[in-house]
Amino acid sequence: MNMNVDMSMNVDMNVDLNVNTGMTMNTDTLKAIKSKPHLADLSLNQLKQRAIPADFIPSNVLRNKRIFDVVLASIGLLLTVPLFPLIALAIKLESKGPVLFKQLRIGQSLPSRVEIFMMLKFRTMSINAETESGPRLATKNDARITLVGKFLRKTRLDELPQFLNVIRGDMSMIGPRPERPSFCRRLEREIPYFTDRTYGIKPGITGLSQVHQGYDECLEDVKNKLGYDLSYSLSLTSVSSWLKADIGIVFATIKVMILGRGQ
Repeated sequence: MNMNVDMSMNVDMNVDLNVNTGMTMNTDTLKAIKSKPHLADLSLNQLKQRAIPADFIPSNVLRNKRIFDVVLASIGLLLTVPLFPLIALAIKLESKGPVLFKQLRIGQSLPSRVEIFMMLKFRTMSINAETESGPRLATKNDARITLVGKFLRKTRLDELPQFLNVIRGDMSMIGPRPERPSFCRRLEREIPYFTDRTYGIKPGITGLSQVHQGYDECLEDVKNKLGYDLSYSLSLTSVSSWLKADIGIVFATIKVMILGRGQ
């Protein structure tokens, strides 16, 4: 269940917002925000100043994309759900902690609000991995990642629970990678128009930037991926160009999974 939250009344956040700016989130997300308000340090005011029209993606593209998402996510969930117990067992045998990992992520950005949701993943890091270091990008040979986690990341199997995020409407099958709120303000300062990558577009399990570059390890990686994300946005101007792009990305993702090229 989603709810519109008046930012000035319900959540104390360190952002410059007017009374009309809100976030759309479910009750679990709202609890997380209230317990850690600094996580929602977003540059929404900059979003409101954008000159891009909110309806730059045709309604028929959005409608067909949503149908595509639900159908593909449902099929993907049915095909992969037998793997869930095996993955859960492998995670539990190697390290203590929950099987599923929930993390606050930024969803679709609009002039009046930014959607925030809890993204699901199979846990790939040791429990309390960021207790001492704080939030930071994963790096190559990251000591926080477990052995099982390395395999899950290489094959992208850690992303399978996100089929549920897609069915719920938090995410799309194809789109920009959903970013963590704690990184957003810094990235917007360092990379102009960074927030535009999800303007009118839901973040995706996979996408053009993910199949070409993988996970971000440094600021330069984020800059490179922004170009891919904005290029993908251009494909959403018609049903034919969107469908061609999404089908190509689906097959590229399957290739990454089979060859173990994830990170």
